Formats: sequence, structure tokens, C-alpha cells
Amino acid sequence: MNYELRIKKEDVLAKLCDLTDALTPMELEQVLNKMQVRQYRKNEPIYREGDIPSHMLCLISGKVKIYKEGVGGRTQIVRVADAVEYFGYRAAFSDENYVTAAAAFEPSVIASIPIGVVRQLIMRNPQLGWFFIKRLAVALGKSDARTVNLTQKHIRGRLAESILFLKESYGTEEDGKTLCIRVSREDMANLSNMTTSNAIRHLNAFAQEQLIDLDGRKIRILDEEALQKISHMG
Repeated sequence: MNYELRIKKEDVLAKLCDLTDALTPMELEQVLNKMQVRQYRKNEPIYREGDIPSHMLCLISGKVKIYKEGVGGRTQIVRVADAVEYFGYRAAFSDENYVTAAAAFEPSVIASIPIGVVRQLIMRNPQLGWFFIKRLAVALGKSDARTVNLTQKHIRGRLAESILFLKESYGTEEDGKTLCIRVSREDMANLSNMTTSNAIRHLNAFAQEQLIDLDGRKIRILDEEALQKISHMG
């Protein structure tokens, strides 16, 4: 479904103020002319592993999971994106095909700018180049920390870390405890590097210990301090 009739490109650019502040009026016009805006349904693929990157993507609203297919059909969620966040450009900058895949966690609106346009702007605008260097550096640091957490922690530590990771990434509802995202047990398993059965079992254990409350796909944190301790101990 194309969203351009319902969302003006100018309104989208207003949400990208951190990017547009680095552009001249002429460069802004160039981006406006080339940018496309599209809505994705829940679980709809955005790009697949092995695809050739053609656009820089920016999540305007909704939530996106970036994942990698593993052995035996298992999936590993490597990171999540929240509005407003840029993604899908690392592979283009390194002249590689995508080594991950991306899909909508929930209905999402995504703006895309041809990577050729982005490269031209970076070549002319050092401030824009620094903008992306900083974001790539931050993403690399988070990726390194996530890799350590997923490979060195025990199952309970990984699950606690994933719940806290979702809270940090998406925040909570007005009660300050319920995560602002509805996560399936399979996605929680993929996020925590474990089987779905292990995720179900240990989520239920956390609920019995009154660390969290489960209501379908809703997770409410009851004892964040205890979860942090379990995550820290690994």
C-alpha cells in the first residue's frame, strides 16, 4: 500500500530533522524529489538476505526487526529499529549485498532515498558524511555488546537482557511497566538466541517469580531490578 497520498513528503522530512539539518535547501529539494514513502503490513518483508541494496531506509512510524536466518530454519534477531531510525545503508556503503533481512514488527511507514543520491550528497557535504559515521559507530558498539550477551550469558540471563533491551528500545506504556511492543514467543526466542519452547518455559518461570506479568503478547515488568541482576549475572 502506497502511503504517499495520505502522508506528504514534506511532513516526512520534518520528522527527519536530524538529517535535514545537515542539508542545504538545494539538497533538501533533491531528497524530496527522489524520496518514496510506503506502508508495510505486520511481518511484511522489507528486504531479504542477499538482496542488492538500492535505498537508504528510514522508519517513520512503527517497529522493524533486522534478523538473520540460521541453521535449521532458526532465525536470530540481531537488532530492532524504532521511529525515527535509519537502517539498510551499511551494505550499500560497503558495496555488499544485504547480510541480514528486515521485516515489519507491526504496521510501519518507511521512507526510502536512493543510495546513489545519498552517496552524491555525502561526497559534496562533509557534515552529512559525519552524520552517518557517528550512527555507524554507535550501531557497531551496540552490536558488539549484543554479540557478547547472546554468546556468553545463560538462558535466563539472555531472556532478562532481551526484555530490558525491548524496554530500552521501545519504552513503556503510561503505566511505566508494560512494554510498548507486542512480541510473539517465537520472536522473543529469536531475540534471545534460544528455542521457542525455552522462551515459553522461562517467560512462564519469570511470571511465576513475579518478575513480569504476561497477557498474551503483552509483557509487563514487575521487578526491573531483579531482571537487571539476572541479566548482569548472565
